[in-house]
Amino acid sequence: MARFHSVSLTALALLAGASPSFAQELNALVWCDHTDPALVEPFEEQFGVTVNLKEYEGTAAGLAILDQSQPGDWDVLVIDAVDVGRAVEAGHLAEIPADQLPTADFFPEVVMAENNVIDGKTYAVTEKFGYNTISYDKTKVDPADMQDMAALTSGKYDGRIGIYDYYLPVIGLVALGQGVNTADITAGNLSSLKDPLFKLRAASKQVSDVVSAQTALATGEVDIVVGGGEWLTAVLSAENPNLDWTIPKQGGLRWAQSIGVVAGSTQPDLALEFVKYIVSPEGQARLASSSCYWGMPANAKAGDSLSVEQKTVLRWSEQPEFLKRAQLYPIPDAALDTAMQDMWTEMLNQ
Repeated sequence: MARFHSVSLTALALLAGASPSFAQELNALVWCDHTDPALVEPFEEQFGVTVNLKEYEGTAAGLAILDQSQPGDWDVLVIDAVDVGRAVEAGHLAEIPADQLPTADFFPEVVMAENNVIDGKTYAVTEKFGYNTISYDKTKVDPADMQDMAALTSGKYDGRIGIYDYYLPVIGLVALGQGVNTADITAGNLSSLKDPLFKLRAASKQVSDVVSAQTALATGEVDIVVGGGEWLTAVLSAENPNLDWTIPKQGGLRWAQSIGVVAGSTQPDLALEFVKYIVSPEGQARLASSSCYWGMPANAKAGDSLSVEQKTVLRWSEQPEFLKRAQLYPIPDAALDTAMQDMWTEMLNQ
C-alpha cells in the first residue's frame, strides 16, 4: 500500500510538472486593446497559463524591441498588417498553418493575403480593422465641415484640433487631402506633403497618443481629432453620444492589425493557440469591444457575439461602403520610413 501510494504521488508530481497551469507563461508584444482582462482572462483560464503583455505603439518601436530581445523572449506579436512583410524580412515571425485559421469567415477585404502571406507561407492573420479618419464632437463643430479635410486648415478650427501621434496614418491622411493615394507616396513626393502637414500642426492644439486623444475629445480640450475614427469614439459613445466620426470626401485610411507567432518562441504551439483564440468569433467580439479602443473584427462571425448596440456603434451595416472609400496605410521601405519619421519629428518640434 505504501509503495502504491508513493507511485501515485510520483505520477501526480509528474502530471503537475507537465501541466500548463503550473509552469507555462506566454509573452506577447501587443497593442493596448489586447491588455483588457476581459479579452485575455478566458484564454488564461482555458489553458491554465499566464499571458504577459507588453504594450507598444508603432511598428518601428515594436521591431526595435524584438531586435533588442533574445530568441524566446517573445511568443506572440501584434503588428500593423501592412508591416508583416517587414517583420518577416527581419526574421521576427514564424510560419503558421493556414489551414488552422478561419479566414473563410473573414470580411473578404481584410483577409489581406498580400500582406500576411509571404512567398506562399502564412506568417500572420488579420485580427481587427477600422479607420483612421476624423473624429469630432458634433455639438462643437459643423458636421458638414468634417466632410472636407480642407476645413481643418481653413482657420475656423484653429486651436481646437488634436492629432493622433502616429506618423503613418496622419501622413497618409494629409496625402489624401492633397490628392495623393497612400500607395503613391514616395521619397520623391514626400516633401510636397511637408507644408500641408505643418499647416495642420499649426492649426492644432496637441499631438497625443490613443488614451490622451480620447481624453482630450471627451473632456472638450479639443473638438476634432485627426487620425481618429471609430476606434477613438466608440468606447466613449455610451457616456458621450455627441462624439462621432466620418470619412471625408477625400477618403480615409483603413488600418488593420495582424497577429502572429514570434520566430524563436519556446512555446510555438501555445502561441498558435492564442492566435487561434483571438481570431475565433468569441475572441473577436471581445477584441472588437476592448476597453482601450474598439474596431471591426476581421471574422464576420463575431457579429453573432456582439449586441445590437455594439454593432450600431461599430456601424456594422455600413462597412461595405466604408471599405470602398478607404485606402491602406502607406507601406514605406526603410529609406522612406526614415524620411517620414524625420518629417514627423520636425513637425512635432515646430
